[in-house]
Parts: sequence; C-alpha cells; structure tokens
Amino acid sequence: MVRQEWGRVLAALFHRLGQLELAEDALQDAFVAALSTWPQQGVPANSCGWLLRTAERKAIDILRRGQVFRNRRQQLAVLAELDSIPDTDCQAEPVEFPDDRLKLIFTCCHPALTQPVSVALTLKTVCGLNTPQIARAFLVPESTMAQRIVRAKRKISLAGIPYQIPPPELWPERMQAVLAVIYFIFNEGYSALEGPAHARIDLCEEAIHLGRLVAQLAPNEAEASGLLALMLLHHSRRESRVGPAQEIVPLNTQDRQQWDRDCIEEGLGCIGRSRALSERPGSYTLQAMLSAIHATAPSFGETDWNAMLAVYDQILAQSANPVVLVNRAVAVSYASGPQQGLEALQRLEIEPCIANYQPYHAARADMLARQGQVEAAARAYRRAIELSHNEAEQAFLNKKLCELPGEPAP
Repeated sequence: MVRQEWGRVLAALFHRLGQLELAEDALQDAFVAALSTWPQQGVPANSCGWLLRTAERKAIDILRRGQVFRNRRQQLAVLAELDSIPDTDCQAEPVEFPDDRLKLIFTCCHPALTQPVSVALTLKTVCGLNTPQIARAFLVPESTMAQRIVRAKRKISLAGIPYQIPPPELWPERMQAVLAVIYFIFNEGYSALEGPAHARIDLCEEAIHLGRLVAQLAPNEAEASGLLALMLLHHSRRESRVGPAQEIVPLNTQDRQQWDRDCIEEGLGCIGRSRALSERPGSYTLQAMLSAIHATAPSFGETDWNAMLAVYDQILAQSANPVVLVNRAVAVSYASGPQQGLEALQRLEIEPCIANYQPYHAARADMLARQGQVEAAARAYRRAIELSHNEAEQAFLNKKLCELPGEPAP
C-alpha cells in the first residue's frame, strides 16, 4: 500500500506545498496516522484522497511549529493556502493525478543535479524506495547513497527548482535522467528488490504509462521509443514468469503461448521507430533488441545467442558496466558452453562491487551446476541467497541448490 500510493500522493502534495522536504515529512506523518486509524475504521474507499488531505493537515501542524522555514513570509503564505483548502469528503470519488508523477520526475531530474544523484533522489521520492534498496541498485554503500540524497534535496530547496514539465527546448538536458528513472521503476516492478513477490505488475504498468507519456511528449527522441519497446517486450512475458504458487519460472521453462503477442508487436514497432530516428541505437534500444531476440525465438533452444552477443558488444562499446558484463557472460555460456561463461565471469572479479552483486553469484552458480562442479555451485548458490532480499527469489535459488546432487531436500 505505501509503495503504491506514496509517489502519487507525494507528487500532488509537492505541487501544492512547493517544498519537497515539507511534503515528505507531512506525508510520512499521514501514513503513520493511517496505520493507527485504518485498522479500526477500515481503509477509505478513496485512500489517496484521505492521505492527501491528512498530509495537508500535517503540513499545517509542521508549519505552525515553526521549525521548517526560516523565511516567515513564505511560511505564512503556504499556511494560508493550506487553510483555504476545503475539507473534502475523503470517501468521495478517487482523486486523479494525471501528470503529477511525471512533473515530479522532471523536477528531480533538473540539470543542476548529476544524473546518478537525480535518479537516486527520484527513486526515493517518486517510487518510495528506501535508501538501502537504491544503494543496492547503484552498487554503492548505503552511507554514500544517503549523503547523495540529502545533498540533492538541499540543492532543490536552495535553488528553488520549479515543479513542472519544462518547455521542449529544455527536455534534452533532462531526458536521459527521466528515462533512467522510468526504467528503474519498471525494474522494481519486474524484479522486486524486496518483499514476498517476485514481480509487481502495477509498477510495470505505471512505468509503461509514464514511458508512453514521454514518448508522446518527445516523439523525435529515439531512446524514449527504445525504452518503451524494452519495457513492453519484458512485460509481454508477465503471465509466464510466475507459477500458480507465485514461484519464479525461469525463461528456459516458460510457456511461450502465454506471452502477450500484442505487447510484443507494439514493442517491435517501437524499436522500428527508434531505429528510424537514429542510425546509432542507444542503450535502451539495444537492450530492447536483445528482448526482441527472445520474443521472436520459437523456443529457448532456438534462441540466436550469437546475435545476442553481437548486440551485447554494441552495448559494451557505449558502457562497459558490470551489470551488462554479467548478462553477456550468461549469453556466452549458452552460445559456447558454461566453461566459457565462467571464464567471462572470472574477468569481472577485479570489479570492487562484484563481491556483493547477487546476479553475478546466481549466474556463476548456474554455470557451475551445468558444468557439474557441485560443491562450487552450492557455495555460489548460498552466496546468492544470502545477498537476495526477495522471498520469491530466495525460494527459487534454494530450490536450485537442493536440486544439486548430494544436497538435502528442502
């Protein structure tokens, strides 16, 4: 519930208050009130409206305590505006937030902030991700990420960055950060970093909605179409990725008849538009091309792994990051065998972040198991389980571990 409503209500609240930290503090207080009120009175039909109005009242309380703003004139103006808002019926029809989240994303992705910092800030404010989750996504220590987010909030406040979608001539300087945020939202839905569920369809669909808005706003931006293609092609497999007991179903055993052909066709069309707009495909378009190879293969065994390696090499020519290198190593293991995949992974051991990067250990465990190195595979699976914070993922890895010869049944 918190993750679902946080970004939507915060965006609307920030729009009314004009102060990000005040909006966050007030919304946190509103959620605390909900936790104490809803168990006794029930969840309101219009939960967003209830949270928004309660947060507005909490903002009034914060302002009256006089601890937020040094500028008294600004404080009184905000307080007067809040006091003038009518006490609407919180059981009424749900409040609509058509573009508020996109406005907040553009605000947090201001060029005054570096892209990694703006993306991290937006993930915290818009998506409700916590600092440890964001730190893991960026492969940096939690303390480092906490400092970045605090500095970014302070910079937005001091610079008076407006809450708005800027005019079109200013989109290029923010576009890459905006697209990165939308993709992070999608990824959190596609493979949740924490919690019992492996996937959250609502977040995937929210990211696709935002991606469509950006693609409509910037029809000549190739990477906007590329990102939309990537999300659609991944999302096409949503029905086959989780079994009846909410267990993870890996790609090689998924029922391809369940894949959403309309989603695939739309994704392929987006790739075509992106390629028509740019002779040199960007990172999102290239990743979408990888997904297209999976989407168009009749079966897992008929996947064109050599074509995938060619696309991976194009991606690496733009950005040789550990995430891409691990994924390429997996493709190598299917194109040339697990030993070659392990050799590709071994070259990553010099990367300082790789020791705590869970997908590296999971990929290594799978390759070792396929090669018959049972003891080494078991150690790698245990390390991957230790690093996983998602219950469905832990269960899947435990199952793989127990399938190794000599390992006890769960």
